[in-house]
Amino acid sequence: MKHTLTAIALALSATAVFAEDKVTIEFAYPYSHLFDVTYEAMMPGFKEAHPNIEVKFRATYESYEDATNTVLREAVAGNLPDVSMQGLNRQAPLIDKGIAQSLEPFIAGEADFGKDGYHQAMLSLSTFGDEVYGLPFSISLPVGYYNMDILRAGGIEELPTTWDEVIAACKTMKANGIDNPIFWGWNITGNWFMQALLWSQDSAIVKDGRVTMDSPEALVALEQMQDIFTECEMQNLEWKAALSSFSAGDVGMMFWSTSALGAVERSQGDFELVTGPFPGLGETPKGLPAGGNAAMLTSTSDDPKVREAAWTWLKYITSGDGAAEVAKTTGYMPPNKAANEIILADFYEQNPNKQTAVDQLPLLRDWLAYPGDNGLAITQVIYDGIERIVTGDATDMKELQEELVEEIADLLPNG
Repeated sequence: MKHTLTAIALALSATAVFAEDKVTIEFAYPYSHLFDVTYEAMMPGFKEAHPNIEVKFRATYESYEDATNTVLREAVAGNLPDVSMQGLNRQAPLIDKGIAQSLEPFIAGEADFGKDGYHQAMLSLSTFGDEVYGLPFSISLPVGYYNMDILRAGGIEELPTTWDEVIAACKTMKANGIDNPIFWGWNITGNWFMQALLWSQDSAIVKDGRVTMDSPEALVALEQMQDIFTECEMQNLEWKAALSSFSAGDVGMMFWSTSALGAVERSQGDFELVTGPFPGLGETPKGLPAGGNAAMLTSTSDDPKVREAAWTWLKYITSGDGAAEVAKTTGYMPPNKAANEIILADFYEQNPNKQTAVDQLPLLRDWLAYPGDNGLAITQVIYDGIERIVTGDATDMKELQEELVEEIADLLPNG
């Protein structure tokens, strides 16, 4: 009996020590329909490697804009998560406001940080003022999704490479009885496709602190969108409905982020799916904006154990093993050399639809945020302007451009 009591006492003591060592961190990320399966795949390995760290998942952000707005509100309320995933184009405002913290002190304590695949090309996406503030978690590029069964039934045998060819394909498919030949992702987060059309012309939407909506390239982008929407008679679908419609086999061509590929494949109907490069304005695009998100340290805890645990989680999900799950479960590319070159050596060969975005990596350009505290408001102004094209409320693109320029000017720090 004495030995039994001693054993129980030792067990209780060990349990108490374990409980004291247990550290809980809070984590928030966007797009549950894309990433839930990714984090589920990561958790067993993380728990095995770090049994004393408990990751508490907060409600997911609806979008990158929602992620930024939520964190800004939480900063005022003093209720920030320890680690937050933020869109690559939304990092700077959080750094300027002191919400996201430099990772340099943690990196300095890592003897083998570079060996884990964190090469400079990756870190530059989240480097500000020579300091790293985030570790990029996933990279996406715009691509074409094609239901080859619908294309062939509509008389199309080859994938289009320019927007003129896309429009011609729409007309051919319509003439052959295809009701819904296209969805073009104008309503994707952060005016991403507007920036894609500008980068296709090697033009940035922000130059020297000013928004270039008054440029000739911006007018070309607006006119190209109008041609696609009107000539293809595109249905104005909410973006989640568009992805569902394509997955169900109801849309012939969809232009969207490669990020959705995993979700599309998981819900795909009985048809042949092929991805292709993002078409250009008469030629191959000269550049395309890098989509995706980065893990940022936003913890307000003074407990060094909590901060160290947050760093451990942040580092794990962006490491070779963690980042490889991004490619396996989504269509994102992990911006991690170890994941892409070692762990995924054969993956892309076996998954050619996910290879499409990798082939476009030489076109990678910055996904730009608008300057000042009204960056999100400017995003909404441009979104609303494009929606007017989709609905047919705006028909004169030069006039629309002038209106957008005036509205944006009122929101900029320098007018």
